[in-house]
Amino acid sequence: PAMAELYKKKGLDPMKIVGITTLDVVRANKFVGEIAGKNPNYISVPVVGGHAGTTILPLFSQDKVAKTIEDDKIADLDKHVQDAGTEVVEAKGGKGSATLSMAFAGARFGKAVLAGLSGRRRVECAYCK
Repeated sequence: PAMAELYKKKGLDPMKIVGITTLDVVRANKFVGEIAGKNPNYISVPVVGGHAGTTILPLFSQDKVAKTIEDDKIADLDKHVQDAGTEVVEAKGGKGSATLSMAFAGARFGKAVLAGLSGRRRVECAYCK
């Protein structure tokens, strides 16, 4: 929303903005894979909302592997996805961030865009105005 307002003020089209949730999707897939003992490459948990704490909303019920996780584990799994970035910063003693996972997520999204531009079907979570 803030970027859309900035675009409007500059006379640009805010409908050209796409925010990606790929980083949170990658994290959700990884954590589900760990719990289920499955390869996260074959897990696809959609994530909606924002990218800060409780605004991150993984939709575990929408993935065939994730929806097999017991209901009593979902609240902790939600929190784990929501706090993953903070956990990395804390583990680094405040002297860094989750740069490797951000790079992986950016590369994944970039590959999906390029594949789509060449006519291959890809699905990625995104939010747009």
